Amino acid sequence: MSRIVVIGGTGYAGSAIVAEAAARGHEVTALSRSLPDDRVPGVDHIPGDATDEKALASVISGADVVVAALAPRGPLAGPFREVNRTIARLADAAHARLFVVGGYSSLRPAARAPRFVEDLSHVPAEVRDEVLDGAALIVEDLPATPDTLDWVFVSPALAFGAFAPGERLGEYRLGDDVAVQPDDGGAISAPDYAIGFVDLIEHDDHHRAHVNLAH
Repeated sequence: MSRIVVIGGTGYAGSAIVAEAAARGHEVTALSRSLPDDRVPGVDHIPGDATDEKALASVISGADVVVAALAPRGPLAGPFREVNRTIARLADAAHARLFVVGGYSSLRPAARAPRFVEDLSHVPAEVRDEVLDGAALIVEDLPATPDTLDWVFVSPALAFGAFAPGERLGEYRLGDDVAVQPDDGGAISAPDYAIGFVDLIEHDDHHRAHVNLAH
């Protein structure tokens, strides 16, 4: 079993990953700004600010796997990329594998085609910066990390989030940086995304790679 640290462990994706990893017997630590009302049995829930490097270092030290499950909104709207760069640096120093919860817009409709993020004309102006910052992690930041850092960037289907919760089907489809369902973007529930995510951690078949999960 692995020692897994989830940064953003009470968010939509993070909480599902925490629950799935703990259910499989992994040693899970979840860092979040506040403690959840309903704590997952066996999980070490730690309150902390992701913008505080000391707080990050305290939980990442000794981890086998670090999961960055943060969103570029709210308090992280400005420092989002810098926080993720810090997480990557600390994971590298700890010799831990890094898995990042990504977004749909960083995927491509076909092999070697431009990423969806390159045309945001259909995206409401108020969320364009959020989309750009999220995609910048895989477009610019992660590829620039030292080769010693083993990372996987995991994009969900387009319909993924509290606005489209879905049901646990116990199945998913795995793709690379080409969207599994490029025509309509597809969908995936948080529990099934978490199943695929923890499978990626356990199987350890992808290295410095961009993948996507959808139903």
